[in-house]
Formats: sequence, C-alpha cells, structure tokens
Amino acid sequence: MEQRIGSSSSKPLEGAGFDPAFIPGLTAPATGREEDAKDTKDAPGEDGAVDGTATEAAPDGTGETGADEPEPAPDGPAFEASDRRAALVADHRGVRLKLDDQECEFRWDEIGAVETATARFGKRFTVTVHTPDRRWYPIEIEADSRSRFAEWDAALDQVLDTYFDDGAEAPVQEEEVEDRGESEDKAEATDRA
Repeated sequence: MEQRIGSSSSKPLEGAGFDPAFIPGLTAPATGREEDAKDTKDAPGEDGAVDGTATEAAPDGTGETGADEPEPAPDGPAFEASDRRAALVADHRGVRLKLDDQECEFRWDEIGAVETATARFGKRFTVTVHTPDRRWYPIEIEADSRSRFAEWDAALDQVLDTYFDDGAEAPVQEEEVEDRGESEDKAEATDRA
C-alpha cells in the first residue's frame, strides 16, 4: 500500500484538464465564483431589501427621478441617412456616426471639417469627419439609388452652413482690409511721385 508523505489533504488540480472553460490568466475557475456568490447571499444584514433612504427627487429639485428625456430639438435643420449597417445624424448637437454596434459623437466644436464623397460606381455615399488633431472618421452609407446623393449632399450642406463655424470668415475679412490698406498706400505713393 502506498502512502503520500506530506499533507494529508490535497487539493484537486484546477485547469483545462478538469474544466474545459478554464483559461489561465483570463478567467478564474468556476468554483471560486460560486463560493463568493454564496458568501454574499448569506451575509448578515444583506437581505436584498431596498433601503428607504433612496433619493426620490432629482438633485436640481425638479422632482424628476432622473429619467433620460430627449431634449427638445430646435427649429434648425437636421440630416439623417442610414442603411442596414451604418447611420449618420447631423443636427444641433453635432455629428453622430454609427456602424453596427460602434458609435461616436462629435460636438460642433470638436470638428475641424466634414467631407463628402460619392463612389464613381455603385451607391455608396461617404462622409468623413475630420478633427483638429488630424484624425478622421469615415462612414459609408449605401443609398437606395444614386439620385439620393444630391439630396443628401444638399441637406448636409444646409446643416453644416447652419451649425458649423469653420472660422475661415474672420481671417479673410482681415486680409481684405489689409489688402485695401496696402493698395491705398501704394496709390498715395504713386500720386506723390
């Protein structure tokens, strides 16, 4: 008869040989999680009842319980285009892009430029949002017909004209004033000569 030398209580091995769902470094063995769940259920004073001190009013005193209510949209233009996978929304809040389960949202002050392109063949309308830190986020939306491209481009231009401030207007006006001043100085110099 063989006897082990050492500890009489040996712990069974845990690993892929005994638990096919065990991946070292990524997940803990299932036995530890089950014991932790039992311990939290049996803890004294934790009967799962909701404490009566929960806040019933919103912090701003409006009496609302914090439900996300959609903000009222202003009367300005909005643009929406979508297909089975992608969606684009441009309105008073900014530009929102969605592709499958991925979403990103840009406020108007976070946008450096918005570029549109159409495919030479096919029905894909591409909108690229450029940020000031030299990053770009393109999205392709498949139209039901190529005639939609003109509609979408006009609607998006209207939204951009209303909400997007590219800051190009002020420097152009200053340059025009400087150019006028220089031309007046040159005209005076030629008159004197």
